[in-house]
Amino acid sequence: MTSTTSPINRIGHWIDGQIYSDPQSRTQAIYNPATGEVSGQVEIASEQTVQKAIASAQKAFKGWAATPALRRARVLHNYLNLLNENLDKLAALITAEHGKVFSDAQGEVMRGIEIVEFACGAPQLLKGDYTEQVSTNIDNWTVRQPLGVVAGITPFNFPCMVPMWMFPMALACGNSFILKPSERDPSASLLMASLLKEAGLPDGVFNVIQGDKVAVDTLIDAPEVQALSFVGSTPIAQAIYTRSANQGKRVQALGGAKNHMVVLPDANLDAAVDGLIGAAYGSAGERCMAISVAVLVGNIGDRVVERLKERALALKIGDGMDDRSEMGPVITREALERIHSYIQSGVDQGATLVVDGRDVTVPDHENGFFTGGTLFDHVTPEMTIYQEEIFGPVLACVRCKTLEEAIELINAHAYGNGVALYTSDGHSAREFGRHIQVGMVGINVPIPVPMAWHGFGGWKKSLFGDMHAYGEEGVRFYTKQKSIMQRWPETIAAGADFAMPTTK
Repeated sequence: MTSTTSPINRIGHWIDGQIYSDPQSRTQAIYNPATGEVSGQVEIASEQTVQKAIASAQKAFKGWAATPALRRARVLHNYLNLLNENLDKLAALITAEHGKVFSDAQGEVMRGIEIVEFACGAPQLLKGDYTEQVSTNIDNWTVRQPLGVVAGITPFNFPCMVPMWMFPMALACGNSFILKPSERDPSASLLMASLLKEAGLPDGVFNVIQGDKVAVDTLIDAPEVQALSFVGSTPIAQAIYTRSANQGKRVQALGGAKNHMVVLPDANLDAAVDGLIGAAYGSAGERCMAISVAVLVGNIGDRVVERLKERALALKIGDGMDDRSEMGPVITREALERIHSYIQSGVDQGATLVVDGRDVTVPDHENGFFTGGTLFDHVTPEMTIYQEEIFGPVLACVRCKTLEEAIELINAHAYGNGVALYTSDGHSAREFGRHIQVGMVGINVPIPVPMAWHGFGGWKKSLFGDMHAYGEEGVRFYTKQKSIMQRWPETIAAGADFAMPTTK
């Protein structure tokens, strides 16, 4: 094994401040989803390669943790400037390997940049508390200290934004970080790593491991790794949480979703339909915050479905780099086949198929992984397309008589990631916000992804762990509190005191 510069079509790792390639490693094809063609090969890390990254991170941790928080923030500020300069380059890499339209990829990078902006102010959040004379001649204070080597395991749908939910806060707090991105769209991770080095981050503080389950298992089992952050499907999130927690690691595992949007009869119909179309079909539905269920209340249902049908049929589907495209392809042919199987299950189980996205073809891109926007009506809670996360551009419409019935329906679902309500009535909005059992709520906002200083996380089977991602929750996750009590008496009192210390 040697450290070298990877060939253009072979994506390697980032270890100890440089590209690391193992010529003997397994590789996996990377596709351009718009054409279906192989665009490169990504190395799949062996356990030995992962251990090399862990050793690099462990060695770098002590010096980085000892670096004053303000100096760490300055590195992140340099990184912030470089990200802004390279925003379009990152977005183009995302579109090439994920397929989402370029404007959406730009938005993803921007939301990641906002986390870095927040992390630049982390020194303020790392302050401890101090109480003078907490007891006779005793002062007490708390400090927050970094954990050590921490790792992030991130999904294909946001190859830039989701890693930035994790590593900027981890680095600002003084940890070293190992990123295991999705092997389906790995190139953005290496550009982010190289920009961190250019910003002045010491070698070894940030490492990237391309890989599969072997890499994940090695990170979980490594005693040097103190904490893991994960975003992905619920079964894997729960498995990672359980296995890691059993080893005493701190875990933050964000799972799947089945996000509902409730439309009340008093809602602005144009705004509600706009919200549904964008939230259901944006990024081909490959978002953990995508709206996949429209809950239509009262007599508004037929009007909403009629407009949704018109808009779904008119979606401009094509290559993500084509400015005319509103929706690009899905990530792989396997994902396409899975989505189409869900559509067939909806038909088989009795839902009304209003628009069938399986019929869509894109001229000159016949081998691309394209599907159209699919719309179902009269979906019921026992149907598979209602219960399970499809992760594709499939919108299921459910009818309810009242807001109370809609709230009961949503609260009964296993997932609780995001939800939205469209209404013109403040009382309805207040009751919805108070009683809904979901972690992120939008009122006339279809995709309520919190801003950088608020934190991201769902409820129920959408999150395993106590802390949400980024924001002040991120500081708490990536640090541990230490309480220090100190006394400097003028004279040492004679004799031992066997009573519990009190303030008397």
